[in-house]
Amino acid sequence: MRKVAIVTDSTAYIPKDLLEQYAVTVVPQVLIWGETTYEDGVDIQPDAFYQKLATAKIMPTTSQVSVANMHKAFSSLLQQGYDVLGIFISSKLSGTIQSAIQGREMVERDKEHVEIVDSQTTAMAMGFQVLAVARAAAQGASLAECKALAEKSRPHTGVYFVVDTLEFLHRGGRIGGAQRLLGTALNLKPLLTVQEGKVEAVERIRTKAKAVERLIEIIAEQTAGKKPVRLATLHANAEAEAREILKRATQQTNASESLFTTVSPVIGAHIGPGTVGIAYMAGL
Repeated sequence: MRKVAIVTDSTAYIPKDLLEQYAVTVVPQVLIWGETTYEDGVDIQPDAFYQKLATAKIMPTTSQVSVANMHKAFSSLLQQGYDVLGIFISSKLSGTIQSAIQGREMVERDKEHVEIVDSQTTAMAMGFQVLAVARAAAQGASLAECKALAEKSRPHTGVYFVVDTLEFLHRGGRIGGAQRLLGTALNLKPLLTVQEGKVEAVERIRTKAKAVERLIEIIAEQTAGKKPVRLATLHANAEAEAREILKRATQQTNASESLFTTVSPVIGAHIGPGTVGIAYMAGL
């Protein structure tokens, strides 16, 4: 039986040591800044991105993984004798799934050895799906078993986050059901989630500190009675705050795995600096 290799995109934020341990292939999203095009996490890293964003007169835009990069990743793994499972950012947030479908069509005779799954989310909510499948693949699971596990894992994952402003989500067209919070008092801090593949509003809270308190409460509620619990931060240029949130959430949920991850430039361009959040997988 052929071994299974996992491919995901650069919004998964899986720590480098785990990517290497499970040989997960990451295809980069695209950041466009004026006349310059960057591959997410390859040509531009988070620190440099937020430094440039602070003084930029032109705001960046984004584009999905190129079909060429998707085809290259699939072809390389197929040539090594693998079956391939791709798990990618929600199709309601990005066109990446379409790039994957086109990339699979280009491998022609081998396309039956490539399966594609819509994670219906992003960040480490997707990353935990990828890791669950990668761990199963390492134990010898087949392509069909890996795909079934990826689909089974989706309802066990979630992500909640607090943004300083809705400006970036609104400008990028990714605001979804959080649209109703636009025009509210400037000091209100929106608490958001990704639900059914789209960014949706949870609550609006008067201060960032209270929003963070509520964030931790919700993570505890969502994971209550479900073991094991795995947690990961997401943050956009807010490292110290994110580390404290992860510490507190880990204690409250008795998480068996806690990962510190940073939002990549492509997602940072949509949520804006100062964003903090927690992704989880529970009960799987």
